Amino acid sequence: MILPTEFKTKMSELLEDEASAFFNTYKEQRTAGLRINTLKINQNEWEKLNPFQTESIPFVSNGYYYDVNLDEPGKHPYHAAGLYYIQEPSAMFVANLLDAEPGERVLDLCAAPGGKSTQIAVCMQNEGILISNEIFPKRAKALAENVERFGLKNTIVTNESPERLSEHFPNYFDKILVDAPCSGEGMFRKEPDAISHWSNEHVLECRHMQLNILEYAYSMLKEDGILVYSTCTFSPEENEQVIETFLERHDDIELLPIDQQFGIDNGKPEWTKNNLQEITKTARLWPHKLQGEGHFAARLRKKGSTQKARVREYKYSKRQNLKDYIEFARTYFENITFDNLQLFGNVLHSLPENCPELKGLKVLRAGLHLGEMKKNRFEPDHALALALQASQFKQVVTLDSKDSDCLRYLKGETLKGSGKYKGWVLITVDGFPLGWGKESNGTIKNSYPKGLRIMF
Repeated sequence: MILPTEFKTKMSELLEDEASAFFNTYKEQRTAGLRINTLKINQNEWEKLNPFQTESIPFVSNGYYYDVNLDEPGKHPYHAAGLYYIQEPSAMFVANLLDAEPGERVLDLCAAPGGKSTQIAVCMQNEGILISNEIFPKRAKALAENVERFGLKNTIVTNESPERLSEHFPNYFDKILVDAPCSGEGMFRKEPDAISHWSNEHVLECRHMQLNILEYAYSMLKEDGILVYSTCTFSPEENEQVIETFLERHDDIELLPIDQQFGIDNGKPEWTKNNLQEITKTARLWPHKLQGEGHFAARLRKKGSTQKARVREYKYSKRQNLKDYIEFARTYFENITFDNLQLFGNVLHSLPENCPELKGLKVLRAGLHLGEMKKNRFEPDHALALALQASQFKQVVTLDSKDSDCLRYLKGETLKGSGKYKGWVLITVDGFPLGWGKESNGTIKNSYPKGLRIMF
């Protein structure tokens, strides 16, 4: 791997005696990880089913290292069922710093592709409101797909600028994550293309953008709210110095300590402009000190009083014709109901409890997409299948993850049915929902989304 000369010079000066160990990591294979979705499977169940050779990540609960030379978890049916998220190990450290809880209002401001949002939603147990935002449309679409795959019900995916969101949600959120766009130095091993975009000028451009984003996040944070700032870069200009400047701008923001174990290092006062000693409360993850890529994280709290948030909550329409959905639910659901139903055009959603008014925002996904009201029928969406448990649907077809029928289903092929069902069936893999099919006369017509089908 050929690193930029300016980058090598800079890191050599910063790290001094540690520089050799740091640069040696670029000769090693990157680490890879996955994090299980405890909304669908607990750790004991996973240990019994785990088809890969894995090792627990010490600084992340429910996180595992896997060997890229031995396993391809992205191609396993469990991935399609949303049982885990493939994520760089160091990146898993950040979301838990929010300590998000059920019932809270949480914002993931720069959320794509969704690793940290899915982690936050699991902590919230699908309760409360999580707004996952991404400014770039293509990345926002990928974010929405990952939110769907994880079976999230409390998550609203938006495609907005931080400025527009701040106008809509002043003093609203209990907790905000800013996983800021950065120069990406910490991802050179994982994404070598980032090397070609690096320059000292780009580092300073990122710093300017990061400070702007933090200002918008500040305006959306309520009193006593928690803000977590993170990057995947080594640059002090984007890390310690960003936090130093942010603290100087806001005397009602305090820096909170982060537990530093398992090789996690602290921020460096000597890398700030004014030798700020409390910057040691921040965290640095270095590839030569732990198994993971480069990350920085800071945890802050807004102490000052703020005006009460004036965000209107959604008023659910009482004049909706939902008889076809009600008939579908009566016919197929078992021990489950969905609340806060709202039609957007012909598309039926179950919105989170106390959902804020979303008018004027670009919304890709509002809560759980249940399905579409068509002429004289309700057609369930793929998201609904992934949000269910097998016990919550009356007609279930279980496929074995090792059987050829499972692969055939993921390719979109027709399956042989049991002959005992008629209409919609929930297709599962080893008992975990995978998608829909429709059975008639012993044949199951495949309803797995065309865009997700395996093309080989």
